[in-house]
This record gives sequence, structure tokens and C-alpha cells, in this order.
Amino acid sequence: MMKKTIMIFIVLSTMLLSACSFLNEVNDSVDYVNQATEHIIALSDFANEAPQLLQEAALDEAKQQELEDKLFEVKASIEEFIATKDIPAVAKDIHQELVAKNEELLAQINQVVVDGHVVLNKIQDSEILSTIENVQGILSRLEKLGL
Repeated sequence: MMKKTIMIFIVLSTMLLSACSFLNEVNDSVDYVNQATEHIIALSDFANEAPQLLQEAALDEAKQQELEDKLFEVKASIEEFIATKDIPAVAKDIHQELVAKNEELLAQINQVVVDGHVVLNKIQDSEILSTIENVQGILSRLEKLGL
């Protein structure tokens, strides 16, 4: 009788630990999806504001500084996202794709910065906005992870 009780206790303990592990994995996945979604939305916001800012920056030095500040915020966000660790298994493939697009975007941003300042004609001729559009396309796949 004692062996049965111990065996039941072990089985129940194992099931409980498995359930906790599963819940932690789900929570980690939800946290990652939220983080990645926020990052993509921040990139999208920049892409939506950039065309108007570019026009205004050509005529107004304050707007040029605003554009530069926003671009550097985007750059910092990209670097932070690329450095993300502990990616849930369910999101590994999407994360790798996002990192590749973010690295491409980071390289494009670095090409439009000269001596710490954004060169307007370089940013207008860059692929930054179209790369952000490509990143936006990943958002729907991220949301489909079922979390």
C-alpha cells in the first residue's frame, strides 16, 4: 500500500512539474511575441512618419534633428532586438528571420549616417522603408503562433 501511495505521489508530482514547465514555456512565448510585436510596431510607426519628416527636414533644421533622433531610436531598438536571448522554441524560425531583416535594416541605417548625422539624400535613396515593410509582413506570421 505504501509503495502505491509513493508511486501516485511521484506521478502526480511529475505531472505538476510538467504542467508548470509548459505554463512557463507558454508565458515565455507570449512575452516574446509581445516584445517582437512592439518592436515591429515601432518600426512601422517610423516608416509611417518618415516620408513627411523627410519632406519637412529638407526645409527645417529642427525637423532634420527630429528625423535624426527618431532614426537613432530605431537603430537602438534594432540593436536591442538583435541582442534578444532566450527565444522560445516555437518562435526560433521567425526570430531568425526577424534578426536577418533587422541586421539588413541596421546596415542600411549605418549607410545613411555620416559623421554621426543623417544625410537626407542618402536616406531618401535608401531601402530603409521597404525593408521595414518586409518586416511588417512577418507580424501576421508572428501573431499566428497561436499565442
